[in-house]
Amino acid sequence: MINKGGLIWEIMKQIRELVMLLLLALCSKLTATSAGSMPIRKWRPEDSYCLSWRLGVETNNIRAWRIVPNQCLRYVESYMMLGQYERDVDLIIDQVMDVNHDVVLSNDGFDAWTLDVDDTCLSNLFYYQGKRFGGDPYDPKGFNEWALKGVCSAIPAVLRLYNKLIKSGFKLLLVTSSDEYTGMSGIVYKSEITKKLVGEGYRIWGNVGDQWSDLQGEYIGNRTFKLPNPMYFVP
Repeated sequence: MINKGGLIWEIMKQIRELVMLLLLALCSKLTATSAGSMPIRKWRPEDSYCLSWRLGVETNNIRAWRIVPNQCLRYVESYMMLGQYERDVDLIIDQVMDVNHDVVLSNDGFDAWTLDVDDTCLSNLFYYQGKRFGGDPYDPKGFNEWALKGVCSAIPAVLRLYNKLIKSGFKLLLVTSSDEYTGMSGIVYKSEITKKLVGEGYRIWGNVGDQWSDLQGEYIGNRTFKLPNPMYFVP
């Protein structure tokens, strides 16, 4: 006699396998169709050069540059405006916060971090839109006039860091410089300021800035963190 239960089970098993094969075939077809219809951005030789140029700038291997290379203007604009800049800043600020997890603060109120102001705490991106994102030479006078208008917005990730450091008990030392007014380079001027602060008893645990001149010289802190800025160079 035929085992009806076993026969039905075998038929159901074969149907299930057939359905699985059909689903796999359908998924493969949909994947191939999607990949084929996805627009592919045409590779441009200047993209490769501009990525290398920005890497050289951020690592301080390219120094004393006055303007963004003409072939990289669109690249820098895209970097600053389409989200990659914000993602890079978020990543760096996350690293700053990780460093602070191991810091044991004293109770004297002299544990501190140093933060630059322009394009570190405050964004001047709208100003540099009018300067072709670094395509025009750095203009200290024009920049200072813009800054005095008080329309610069806080950089969200750095504001998050600011609030976290304050809540953790750190003092924040906001140090900015202008060679137009001081007659000194950023490195020399900031070294003078931080020297006085250390002399007053402050312990500088770290330093955040968008220019290498923010992070060099004397009394720079235990750790330094460079935020990206491919739009201008300050000595």
